[in-house]
Amino acid sequence: MDFTPLEAHALIRDGVRQICRDFPDSYWSECDEAHRFPWAFYEAMAAAGWLGIATPEAYGGAGQGITEASILLEEVAASGAAMNGASALHMSIFGMHPIVRFGSEHLRRRFLPRVATGDLHVAFGVTEPDAGSETTQIATFARKVDGGYRVRGRKVWTSKAMESERVLLLVRTTPLEACARRSEGLTLLFAELRRPEVDIRPIPKAGRNAVASCEVAYDDLFVSDEDRVGDEGAGFRYLLSGLNAERILVAAEALGIGRAALRRATEYACGRVVFGRPIGQNQAVAFPLAEARMRLDAAELAIREASWRLDRGLDCGSQANRAKWLAADAAYAAADAAVQTHGGFGYAREYHVERYWREARVMRLAPISQEMVLNYVAEHDLNLPRAY
Repeated sequence: MDFTPLEAHALIRDGVRQICRDFPDSYWSECDEAHRFPWAFYEAMAAAGWLGIATPEAYGGAGQGITEASILLEEVAASGAAMNGASALHMSIFGMHPIVRFGSEHLRRRFLPRVATGDLHVAFGVTEPDAGSETTQIATFARKVDGGYRVRGRKVWTSKAMESERVLLLVRTTPLEACARRSEGLTLLFAELRRPEVDIRPIPKAGRNAVASCEVAYDDLFVSDEDRVGDEGAGFRYLLSGLNAERILVAAEALGIGRAALRRATEYACGRVVFGRPIGQNQAVAFPLAEARMRLDAAELAIREASWRLDRGLDCGSQANRAKWLAADAAYAAADAAVQTHGGFGYAREYHVERYWREARVMRLAPISQEMVLNYVAEHDLNLPRAY
């Protein structure tokens, strides 16, 4: 790896920062408290062309790699937008990866340009109430009918379902008991959400309230054959193909949250005077912040290695998982240290660090829990017996 700073990456950072300056912490607090999608921010990023950064040039995008996409999302989160800002863009920037790789040319030409311009919002429907991380146990079923499928089932934690026109929906098309392997018989559909057969309800949650996470019920929703992604029964393989990239992008978003929290904490530690001197002069305040900085920097190195390998077509499963674990852990530690630095004011909304803390916490749960990453490392890097 070459650690020489690239001008192209600096331009991405500068361009994103220029837009984010128009959306201060107060904007994000208002969106979060009102449970209001950040439309003005989303439209500004779309107008600047950032949503298409990872979309192939043939379909209206910039054709950049995961490294560039991760830098963009890191900067968004680091601006103070945190997960409210990053999640507003995440699916547009990378959510269409299965269609890019496995979709028909008809699907690509019909939808990818609209995503790149920001015209089309897309959600991702995988998780179910009784399946969780055990994706092969999903029960949402697509029954084959003339010209397509009829879908019945229920998904949870579908982000942006309230705003989205379409959803990449993982369904079972062959009963589990009829499959030789658990991962068989799963199909990916690009289904419509704005239909009377679809019921969308937001899930009340602790943070990232500007972007709703929803429970979505499908009651005999028709999905045409032409809206199937790739081959029937190969959906689980298509899903796996994008997991490493998703974990890298989420790690970058966590890194950005940690950077935002640390910036707020150090500013407060320098300006808050108690007993005649700034509290940052006290090692009990300074040391946790110094440790947070080092942990964030170490996580960034893991992210950069993982994205470098992915962009070059190298195996990066372990690197992507480690980057996600390290960044989520470092971000939460930084946010917690920021709250502690502010003392009682850290619990007040006025200083914003409590919002960073709430949003950093979810990074240790999604899109994969810290425990499942440890399972992966134990099995794949240490050759220990599989635990699940």
